[in-house]
Parts: sequence; C-alpha cells; structure tokens
Amino acid sequence: MSIPNTRKKEVRPIHPGELLREDFLPDFGLTVSGLAEALGVSRQTVNELLREHRAVTPEMALRLSRLFGNSPEFWLNAQRAVDLWDAAREIGPEVKQIKPLTVA
Repeated sequence: MSIPNTRKKEVRPIHPGELLREDFLPDFGLTVSGLAEALGVSRQTVNELLREHRAVTPEMALRLSRLFGNSPEFWLNAQRAVDLWDAAREIGPEVKQIKPLTVA
C-alpha cells in the first residue's frame, strides 16, 4: 500500500553545486582547481557550478559520475529537482490557470 505525496515541498531541493561543495570536495580533499583538472573542464565552469550559477548538464553528469563512482542519474535528478522547484515558483500561478483535459 502506498500513500501519494500530495503536499507541496516547502524547502528548495539541494543544488548539485552545494552537494559538491559541502559533501564531495571535503570528503575527497579536492579544491576547485583539483576538481576542474580531474573533470577536464575549466576552473570557471566548476566555480560557477559550486556557486550554483550553472546547472549540471548531461555531459557534466557523466564526468561527475565517472569521477565519484556514482550514476549520471544521481546528478541529473538532483538538478531536475531544483529546476522543477524553480519553475513552479516562477510560473506556478500561470500553470494553475490551465484546465486539465478529460477523455471524451
């Protein structure tokens, strides 16, 4: 038996950049430069991600999953949760005006 989750989430999901900054970098002893080098991307790219000014792309998800030994889906799902939260806050009232269709 399952109970559907119909309550709105009150807190914004954790951005993948925060996960990297707060959990992965300290645990692996990485710096911004070290992470950038390990991923094969620029320091600016990593810095923008860590500051939550850049989203995790599928390409970055593949790089991160290879480096940290988890799945690309882990990174993309974290990003998707943030994107949906932000979109719901931005256009939520507009979306509520849409009338759902029913089958004829």
